[in-house]
Amino acid sequence: MLARVDAVATEQLTPLVREIDAGLYPQDVMHAFGTAGAFGSHVAPDTKMGDTIQAIARSGEECISTAFCMWCQNALAWYVASSDNAALKSTLLPKVASGQALGGTGLSNPMKTFFGIEKMRLKGRRVDGGYTVKGALPWVSNVGEDGYFGIVFSVEEEGKIKHVMAVARGDQPGVKTALDHDFMSMAGTATRTVQFRDALIEDLFVLADPIDGYLQKIRPGFVLMQTGMALGMIRSSIKLMEQVRRQLGHVNKYLEKQPEDFADLLDELEAEIMELAKTPYDTSIAYFRRVITARLRGGEASTEAAHFAMLHCGARGFVSQGTAQRRLRESYFIAVVTPATKQLRKMLADLPAA
Repeated sequence: MLARVDAVATEQLTPLVREIDAGLYPQDVMHAFGTAGAFGSHVAPDTKMGDTIQAIARSGEECISTAFCMWCQNALAWYVASSDNAALKSTLLPKVASGQALGGTGLSNPMKTFFGIEKMRLKGRRVDGGYTVKGALPWVSNVGEDGYFGIVFSVEEEGKIKHVMAVARGDQPGVKTALDHDFMSMAGTATRTVQFRDALIEDLFVLADPIDGYLQKIRPGFVLMQTGMALGMIRSSIKLMEQVRRQLGHVNKYLEKQPEDFADLLDELEAEIMELAKTPYDTSIAYFRRVITARLRGGEASTEAAHFAMLHCGARGFVSQGTAQRRLRESYFIAVVTPATKQLRKMLADLPAA
């Protein structure tokens, strides 16, 4: 699978990176990654989460926008595969895992809500056959007009609030989507604002009711898969530093960090991530703290590596089409995407020590 992913990244993704940076959503590339098997390893019976992370990393060596879209796709597959919804497992999951149907996560707001950062944006009401949902999500990525994505909404029952997780579709009645974001470096991620106006979420599409227990099951994998973006960014930054060593090494040697420093950091970080990937369904607090720590270290190492790649490349990396400046811009996305650096630090502070 990883050899096929490498071929797609080299032959189809690399030629498009500047266009993606300018706003092109790489739909054909995403379908090609699906055909290569990049979205199915972690939801296979033997759950090869490590292969999924490495596939995202390979894409991330070329383009973080595309690596992020791959994470979105894999997260959607993770939600369905981790649920008790047998119908969706037999119908929707194969389409998502093969890349036939593309979709996103929709969990930026809930992830912040459950850690005391935001209020839940979607509210549901029980009706015959499901729930009607109202509200709006400002950031749902890798979603076309007919794309699938996960949602969480709150429901008041007998004076108590519960949360329900389900899958919604961009073109279903009561749902309206709009591409109205102008992101620096990430315009090619098909990130939409999604409005729900009494949209019916049928019981067929409910993943967990209530979400308690299920959330603890899916959140380590949700966070851990993002480390693929960091691994790809660090690898790319090392390559950029090495590419200019022959011409600029005589002066770059005075910079504080060299490619060997980041290679050692990468080896250590990757070993920890691959070890964590062996048990993605571990729901212990100790394990989740390790996952959060790896994600935090990866994000911080990404921005540092990209920063030094920019310094090593100098003026040649600062031109409008320079790879180094694009990678530096992309690296900050890893630091701000949910869970962002500040949220990861808050999560570590809020979680019990063990």
